Order: sequence, then C-alpha cells, then structure tokens
Amino acid sequence: MALETKLYQKLTQQLVMTPQLRMAIKILQVGRMELEAMIVDEMAQNPVLEEANESVEEPKLDTEVPSVDGPSPSTSNDEWQPEAEAAPDVAAANALGEIDWKDYVENYGNDFHGAPAGSGGEQDDDKRPALENTLVRSNSLVDHLMWQLRLSDMSEAEQTIGGVIIANLDPDGYLRTSVEEIAFMAGVELEVAELVLARVQCFDPPGVGARSLSECLLLQLRQKGLADSLAATLVRDHISGLEGRRFDKLARELKVSMTEIADAARVIATLEPKPGRDYGDGDIRYITPDVYIQKVADEFVVTLNDEGLPRLRVSQFYRRVLGQAETSEAKGYIQDKMRAAAWLIKSIHQRQRTLYMVTQSIIKFQREFLEHGVSHLRPLVLKDVANDIGMHESTVSRATANKYAHTPQGILELKYFFTSSLRSSDGDDVSAESVRKKIREMITAEDPKRPYSDQCIAERLAKENIDIARRTVAKYRELMGILPSSKRKQFFGG
Repeated sequence: MALETKLYQKLTQQLVMTPQLRMAIKILQVGRMELEAMIVDEMAQNPVLEEANESVEEPKLDTEVPSVDGPSPSTSNDEWQPEAEAAPDVAAANALGEIDWKDYVENYGNDFHGAPAGSGGEQDDDKRPALENTLVRSNSLVDHLMWQLRLSDMSEAEQTIGGVIIANLDPDGYLRTSVEEIAFMAGVELEVAELVLARVQCFDPPGVGARSLSECLLLQLRQKGLADSLAATLVRDHISGLEGRRFDKLARELKVSMTEIADAARVIATLEPKPGRDYGDGDIRYITPDVYIQKVADEFVVTLNDEGLPRLRVSQFYRRVLGQAETSEAKGYIQDKMRAAAWLIKSIHQRQRTLYMVTQSIIKFQREFLEHGVSHLRPLVLKDVANDIGMHESTVSRATANKYAHTPQGILELKYFFTSSLRSSDGDDVSAESVRKKIREMITAEDPKRPYSDQCIAERLAKENIDIARRTVAKYRELMGILPSSKRKQFFGG
C-alpha cells in the first residue's frame, strides 16, 4: 500500500480559551477575599479603572462578555440584578495641558500620609488607616528562641552555636539534624555542641530542641519536677505500650496498680507533643461570607455580600482623552485598557449573578436543612443544581468553589450542601453528612470505659434503618479525626 499526501477540508467547532475568557472563569471560581485582592490589583495596573460614585448613573458599557456556560437563562424577577453603575460628572480639564499639577500635589499629594504642613492634623484622621488594619508580622518560633538566646548568659561563641541549632529546628520545634552535623557546621567539638543544645532545651516553649517525642515529653516532665516519676518511666521505656493504651500490661510489668498507671497517663496527656505549633509562620485566615441566607417570614432571602468590593467604572477622564489622543499608539493603548476594564466589570457582574442563581437553587433543595439542621441535609449533586438553573455542572462547581454562605445553621462552604447518599433499609436516600453526625453523636455519648467499636456503630445505625458497612464507619470516623475504640478507651473516670 503506497503512502501519499492528500488535502482534506474539515469544519469543526471548538471553544478558544482567550485571555478574557480565562479571566472570567478565574473570577467565577475565586472567593470573595481573592476577588477583592484581584480588583485592587487590576485597578493598580489599569489606569482606566476607577471606583464609581453612586450619585449619578453612568452610561452602559458596550463590551459584552460571553457567558462561561454559554447562553444563560432569561432573567426572571427573582434573579439578582446588578445595580446600575454610577459615576459623577467629573469636572476635569478639557486637555491634559490645563491641569495644574503643582497645585494638585500641594493640595492632594499628602492625603494618605497626613495633612499638609501647617494644617491641623485632626482634619486628616478619617484618612488614616485604622490601627487594626495595620500590617504586623507574627512572632515565629525562631524569633522567640533567638530573643531568649540573646538574653541568655552564653558567650558569643556559644550564642553562635545556639543560632545554628535554632536555625535547624523544624516548625514543630524538633531538632531533626544530628548533633554531629551541628558541631561540624559550627566548627566546634561534639561535647560543646551538646552542652549548648542542653541550654537551648531549657528555653520556652518547654520541650523545644528535642530529637524525639520521648525526649520532648521528658524535657517537659523535668521542668515540672517529675524527672523521676512513673510518668517519666513510661515515656522513657514504655511509650509504645502507652500509645496502645495497654494499661493492664504496663501495670504488670512495672508492678504498680492500674490507678497509678492511669494517673501517670493523665499527667502525660497534659504535655505538648509539638512545642512549636503555637508559633507557626502561617497567618490566620478569616472567612468572609460571599452570600447571606436569611429567613424573612416564611421565605429564605439571598443577599450577596458586596461590602468592601469597589464598584468599578471606566474613567470619564480617559474617555475624553481617547478623543484627544494625537498618536495611534496612545489611542490603541487607551482602547485596549478600556476593553479590559469593561470585560472585568461585566465578568464580575456575571459572577455575582451566577452565584445568586446557584444559591437560590441550593435553597430549593436544602430548605429542610436550613430550618432544622444537619439531620435533615438531603443528598445533592452538582447535576441537580445545574439542571435546575440551566447551566453546566462545571459552572456550578466553579461558582461554589471557595465560596461561603452565612446561613441560619452557621457559616458553611457552599460545597458543604453537596453530599453523597447512602441507601436506607426503607429505600430512602440518606445524606452521608447526616450519617457522620450520627456517628459523632454516638461516640460523644458512649461510655469512655467501654467505647463502641466500628462494628457496634454499624449495628446501631442499622437499627435506625441505615445500611452501612463497618469499613464505611471506619472511613467516616477517620475523616472526622476520631480515634478507634482501642485508643478511645479510658481506664479512669472523667
């Protein structure tokens, strides 16, 4: 069979991922805080964008943004309607040459940093950032230890070795590098490095600088004056048996009573296995709801959280400058920036509208949950909401990603409302989340001395017409961070 080259014509349709469409998709799937940061960044990069004033209505933008999901449903009366963008009639100069920049700098150049010289500072108080909005850096474990090192009575050479030790601690406060390596890096003898390490191990937090869990706990017991106690013996020689809670076996080996073992275990339980956890370098991330679901009379009302989000518009000043631009390069630059600004504004409106529609649909399916709690959470998948609002599943997935709702049941991620189902013995579907809640309630109410096994929990759920396998109970228990029954068992009261 001979090989030959031929030309064919083929007509196909495909979605081209333009930069504008990628931005629209990104805006749809980011959370509220990320969206706010994105808007601020775009305003810094695009001079055409500015924050709108709500006093005067602004002309409509001509640039249309195609829906990420294709044609969207017609807008009904209960759908979210973006407020009309507003803009004041700015009394700007007709030409750039008429602006008195010297006068501008003298009168407005110091708005952020304070009032101009000679004026009352109290006039500028409202423009200064609030104290709680001032950026600060959290105190890390290394900073805390270095502060103690500088205040110690160590010599300069010893402080150098101590700095090497502190620099090699992991985030939990453990020294994962051998003392031999520390001595090599500091250029000192092994005995000197060990002496300095012993000094560092006396710093706060207790247990820092340990090379193993046993050493960490022993350091804390020593600081409590319990270096020769039964608890120290258990940590030093029987930590594996302690982890397995084989208190009866430990009592026989150490020739003590079960009560003494239980008391020692209770002391050990008060110790901190990760001394550095309170000095993490990561910042605390607060959750700001993207949408509020509130019950008014007998209906649930959806309100989008627009507080803090700048209302954007295309600058009237640059509209005028566009008509006066003398070069094609300047005109093309302004036109590109205006198109990008219009696209961003439309994309944000589309995001808010889609989020509103998805939330409204979730309320239709999960009304019982909103009124009565987790036990009434019904199974729900993305396809159900997508079919309800006439969008694609991927659009619903993006619209619910990284979004939180303030509901009568607390602040919940929108993904929380989508749960898998389990078949009950009477043929109804039960939400997996409600089953996890039942498992958590059973374990909370169990006798600590006789905890329920996974098989026992499965049998108790079967009595409530919920068919669930033992391994599924174990999976749900592990997802909730609950220990197995052998490690939940307590040999002492309380």
